[in-house]
Amino acid sequence: MRAARRRPFPTLALALMLGPLACLQALGARTPFQIRCEDQISKTVSVLTAQQNGYSIDTRLSYRELTAMKGGARANTFVLGLTQTESQVRIGVDGPMLDDPVSGYECVAPRIAVTLYYAPIVIYVGHEFPPGGCAYGEILKHELRHMKTYMDNLPRVEKLVRAALARRFKAEPLYAPRGSAKAALASEVDTGWLPYIKGEMGKVEVLQAAIDSPQEYARLGKACGGEIQTILRKAQRGQ
Repeated sequence: MRAARRRPFPTLALALMLGPLACLQALGARTPFQIRCEDQISKTVSVLTAQQNGYSIDTRLSYRELTAMKGGARANTFVLGLTQTESQVRIGVDGPMLDDPVSGYECVAPRIAVTLYYAPIVIYVGHEFPPGGCAYGEILKHELRHMKTYMDNLPRVEKLVRAALARRFKAEPLYAPRGSAKAALASEVDTGWLPYIKGEMGKVEVLQAAIDSPQEYARLGKACGGEIQTILRKAQRGQ
């Protein structure tokens, strides 16, 4: 009779496998505990959701207030419009468990639920630029590019994270010394998954900075026949 091929034994801990469980694995057979885990508890499930929460337009603040709100603006550069949001990541971990007093191990079929989203986006346009005017339209068009960049980033991150979850949490239980599986999963989420996902979400800021190029600011300064510069000069004289 041909011996069954031993399957990898995915663990949550890096400690060396010891005791009867390791001995039986060396013979190339599933242990009774592995059979229980793989046949009786549900499979590992990863659920990833990316959601968009819309946007609003706020014209109550002046361009000076927007410049101060953004901070770090280039010298002699004013912020005429601003797009604000914040990336959010929620990760929930659950799943059924079994333990084995003989081997001293427990198994868990993690259920990982990841939600990616941006807080509702607020697009600010300086109140010096009344809605319906050419200057307002140009500034809003620029800020809508920022909003679209945020929205386009969500499916990119979703695809990456979905693939990473599929590689890590395959359709088989994970094993750890008794009493440590939940803590190991929580640690993996806090020290691995959260920083990884937040890092991917944060990469959008490089694209956002590219939109606010000196060339774009120069274009806006000349847009609408110089209307934006005219409004800014009037606002500065009226101080």
